[in-house]
Amino acid sequence: MIAKQIADIIQPRSHHVARPEEEVNSLLTDSRRMVRPEGVLFFAIPTRKDRGDRYVELLYSQGVRNFVVPSDCDFSPSDANVWLVDDVVLALQHLASAHRCKFNIPVVGITGSNGKTIVKDWLAQMIGSTRSVVASPKSYNSQIGVPLSVWQMAAHDELALFEAGISHKGEMERLRDVIRPTIGLLTHIGDAHDEGFESRRQKIEEKLSLFTDCGAILYCADQQEVTDVLQTDSRFAGKRTYTWGHGEECDLRILSSVVNGNITTLTLSCRGASSDPFQLQIPFDHAVASDNALACVLLLLYLGYDREYCVEACRNLTAVETRMELVDGVAGSMLINDAYSLDIGSLDMALNYLTRQQFHHDRTLILSDVMQSGLPEEELYRRVAELVRLREVGHLVGIGEALCRQQSHFAGLDACFYPSTEAFLEQIEPGRFANQTVLLKGARVFGFERIAARLRRHNHETVLQVNLDALVHNMACYRAMLKPNTRLMAMVKAASYGAGTVEVAAALQRAGADYLTVAYADEGVTLRQGGITLPIMVMNPEPASFDDIVHHCLEPDLYSFRIMQLFADHLLLLGERNYPVHIEFDTGMHRLGFRGEDVPQLLARLADLQSIFDVRSSFSHLACSEDPAEDAFTLRQIECLRQWSADLPGMKHILNSSGIARFPQAQMDMVRLGIGLYGIAPEAEVQRQLRPVSRLVSRISQIKEIPAGESVGYNRRFVATRPTRIAILTIGYADGLHRGLGNGRGHVLVDRREAPIIGSVCMDMCFVDVTDIPCSEGDEAILFGEGDLLQRNAAAAGTIPYELLTSVAPRVKRIFFHEG
Repeated sequence: MIAKQIADIIQPRSHHVARPEEEVNSLLTDSRRMVRPEGVLFFAIPTRKDRGDRYVELLYSQGVRNFVVPSDCDFSPSDANVWLVDDVVLALQHLASAHRCKFNIPVVGITGSNGKTIVKDWLAQMIGSTRSVVASPKSYNSQIGVPLSVWQMAAHDELALFEAGISHKGEMERLRDVIRPTIGLLTHIGDAHDEGFESRRQKIEEKLSLFTDCGAILYCADQQEVTDVLQTDSRFAGKRTYTWGHGEECDLRILSSVVNGNITTLTLSCRGASSDPFQLQIPFDHAVASDNALACVLLLLYLGYDREYCVEACRNLTAVETRMELVDGVAGSMLINDAYSLDIGSLDMALNYLTRQQFHHDRTLILSDVMQSGLPEEELYRRVAELVRLREVGHLVGIGEALCRQQSHFAGLDACFYPSTEAFLEQIEPGRFANQTVLLKGARVFGFERIAARLRRHNHETVLQVNLDALVHNMACYRAMLKPNTRLMAMVKAASYGAGTVEVAAALQRAGADYLTVAYADEGVTLRQGGITLPIMVMNPEPASFDDIVHHCLEPDLYSFRIMQLFADHLLLLGERNYPVHIEFDTGMHRLGFRGEDVPQLLARLADLQSIFDVRSSFSHLACSEDPAEDAFTLRQIECLRQWSADLPGMKHILNSSGIARFPQAQMDMVRLGIGLYGIAPEAEVQRQLRPVSRLVSRISQIKEIPAGESVGYNRRFVATRPTRIAILTIGYADGLHRGLGNGRGHVLVDRREAPIIGSVCMDMCFVDVTDIPCSEGDEAILFGEGDLLQRNAAAAGTIPYELLTSVAPRVKRIFFHEG
């Protein structure tokens, strides 16, 4: 597409086209992902936190010459193409829609509450070997992600797979106009995003609106609510539907489903077919996977693939990891495992993520051949080499015969090549990656999970999985409650409530937090050493830590005249002036802080020290903001801070997570977000919007059958009253499992069912009763991170969720991931 065509498509309020013949071949919405400026069109999308047009000058200096900006932007260089629009996202969608209209191939629109990404990626696995497929990268299904996905369509593509996700009424129509699907595929409808709709039916109607122009609609007929909408909504009158499910009327009918170990065998029949029923074997043991596989099979049959092909394709299905994991590697390395799929687009995304990590400056990419790109091999690897150079990767390990053939493109890089994963594993010494950040990016057939296993630092089988996308989601939920100019301070003390240190802080920094807070200086030093540049307040500055505080530009909380004078004396010795500090008031917690009667003396001392201190903020702690019965006390605390800090410079802040939700009138200049950030809120309405961040998972190391009358564990605290099947888990109180959860008080989830913790919790192990739960040795058991299990277990132990979160021991490996 050339520049002079764009105005007719996006209908700008005004535009300046200095380079009308310039070819636009790349759309950019994130300035950090710019690879090369030629042919780039930047969409300056404003967000609640930021103005997208802040980055146009930077991109212009880097060589970008095409910009779509908000209509009130005054950016207009004489040698660039600039289009000013009222809605930048809508302009992006219009451009992608025009691009979509160039192609006359089957386009599958995929939507639903759950399973969209898995179904899309499984279809790409199943079909990719027979025809060129273009698909949404990872879960690019939003108002911005969909047009970026559609823009990938190229002349060599034979089939397109695009997913669409919505959370509110009115969103799907815009996505439909971009995707323009010819085939509609609806996955499972669940309760995700129910809060954005008046009813379940309204949500179904909105999702199905993606399919109003489709020639065929595929869905599970077991979802009666979907059938009701399709049969009664006039938009779908006369539409041809194809279904899977248990009913006799289904095009693909489920006759039986048998699970044996990790294999599910489905016996199926096709409506109207004269042949006998046939069987599919799916290498998964849960109903959700079976439903997703059936959606794929029905589409394959609709596209003309025969049963034999479907049977073989299902047998070879592999789990789709839609998340990017960050784990500790061997020899002090950090491992980014993004090896679930590989194409040029996802490689660019992964390399961008690699360069943004600040764990180590020395970076390595382990890359496999790119499969089914649709490009000539020479051109493909020329592009790959260009990406690697532009992202300044220090070392490259290429695995695959094509990379070996094309290694001349990587001349000048520190690169080595192996014909296969096996050859790499035979020759590699894991120590060569010491103190590096290593990105694994490979096509599935190369089995990079074997490399991940070799390079991962091995701990015992209990792990804490930390969902960084959920963390950012929760911060956005609270930010939506704030006034536009209210700043947000994120609490990352106690290793971010047990979730992790640098990784969590880095995610919050990227997501736009304004401040971070730690309890002690050593926590702040760790963050600074990890590359965190945000302002960091230290709530408990000890005199022994003053050198570290100043050296690492940390900002202490001055809560008494003693600590104030000691820190002032230290700054004078160092010759420091105008050092940032915070003043804490005790408005009723009676922990640390100045009292109201101290204010006159405090103002006098700060006046004497005005050249030494730069007071950035004054604050206090709410004692019971979540308790409506104590609202009068809370309001007195808020008023005390207002009065006592009135003559002090800097920001004022008092609201915590509950305070943000319950006392919006007291936002002042900043709020401090703590437990809510990690997915816990006392307010039911807020809790429904949040997502759990930390998921504590153990494994069943052994299963035993004991007869009635036998006891389990120390002191024989559990005695079986019936023949009992017990599972021994690899987690105990030394890992942070509260001893108060033993003897039937606490529960874990095994196979998505609750199993009571029985007997006494041991130091390194515990017991659960799985008599009525099908499970095997090696299966996972979830301690918290699903539903309200954390809150209920905390109540059962007579404590609060904070304690269970922060008690997870350092020896429990943290795995950080993005959902993609």
